[in-house]
Amino acid sequence: FKLRGALNKLLTLDTAQRERGVVAFSSGNHAQAVAIAARELGMKATIAMPTDAPRAKLEATRSYGAEVVLYDRMKEDREALARRLADETGGVICPPFDHEWIIAGQGTSALELLEEVPDLDALVVCVGGGGLLSGCCIAAKGLRPEIRIFGAEPEQANDTYLSFKAGRRVEIPPPDTIADGLRPTKPGAVTFPIVQKYAEDVLLATEDEIVQAVTFVQSRMKMVVEPSGAVPAAVALAHKLPRDVGRAGFLVSGGNV
Repeated sequence: FKLRGALNKLLTLDTAQRERGVVAFSSGNHAQAVAIAARELGMKATIAMPTDAPRAKLEATRSYGAEVVLYDRMKEDREALARRLADETGGVICPPFDHEWIIAGQGTSALELLEEVPDLDALVVCVGGGGLLSGCCIAAKGLRPEIRIFGAEPEQANDTYLSFKAGRRVEIPPPDTIADGLRPTKPGAVTFPIVQKYAEDVLLATEDEIVQAVTFVQSRMKMVVEPSGAVPAAVALAHKLPRDVGRAGFLVSGGNV
């Protein structure tokens, strides 16, 4: 789904913008997506990634041809770093979630799911910055206005949950969770109002529940899913969904583990 968003954004750039290249910031999945999308369009990609990003994600991003600039997530502001890199390179910033074209591209995941399985009562989607969840809200509600939508988030990275309960965006310290793709400290300014309007609730999974979900999905379903992508499965396996939900669809995405 990250590739859907990144490519959708980069395809809107004109020739002059593409010649200047693209700048992104990500813990790994969006980084790889931007690197692949840029390579396909013949663009240079410069990507800020945290020093504690999974090695597999760092190596993959470099292998797709991107230049990786490392930063300390505990001390440095990744968006400020990206702006500085954009000033230096002239590149266009491609954010991981907080942009209309990113949201629209990522939301095609729900569009595809509901085209294949239209009679779902509910949809459960993991949430970090909210790009995927907000995009899925728009797509799902557009197709089935009565569908119930739930976000799924790590208990130790619960910024969207806290924001949802408070009715405003709440920022938390850099979280420590095995779900490294869901570690933004604050929901997006563009994504959160969409989530707030269309999602019914944000459900939380503990670290143990996330690990158990990764194991279950691999051993029983024969799918290799990283912890971030397994959070929707975790809330289901831990019986966190309301009891009156009938047939639910779960977006499970990300295999960097």
